[in-house]
Amino acid sequence: METSQSNEPCTPAPSGAAGEAECDLVTVPARQGLEAVDILRRGSGDAMGPVLHDGGCDTLGFLVPAGTAAGWDVPGSTCTGTDGRGMRLAPEPPVEGSDWLLPPGDADLATDPVVLREALGEAARLIEAADSCR
Repeated sequence: METSQSNEPCTPAPSGAAGEAECDLVTVPARQGLEAVDILRRGSGDAMGPVLHDGGCDTLGFLVPAGTAAGWDVPGSTCTGTDGRGMRLAPEPPVEGSDWLLPPGDADLATDPVVLREALGEAARLIEAADSCR
């Protein structure tokens, strides 16, 4: 069984820049991501970190602790590891053509990957139930 990494920050950036840290990025379709954001906000807000949206509003990206990509296997989502390539948790969006849905806060915490996995699963079930009622 996985253990929760709640309140875990992203890894400090090697550059040592203040307020910056390296993170992995979990990308999901916008509809599922927005449902997951609602689920996470209703639960323990401590497990939720910054969230990006792309310019076309097709996807949402959840910043998670560096190293999460190595074990990420949630269907319908991808987790991109940065391996020191510069995904930074900073006030400006780290991906060109994106913007913050939920910007980094004072604590600059990443989303707990265990809690995110559960929220994405619940979101998928809610969407499936809603779509089957049409």
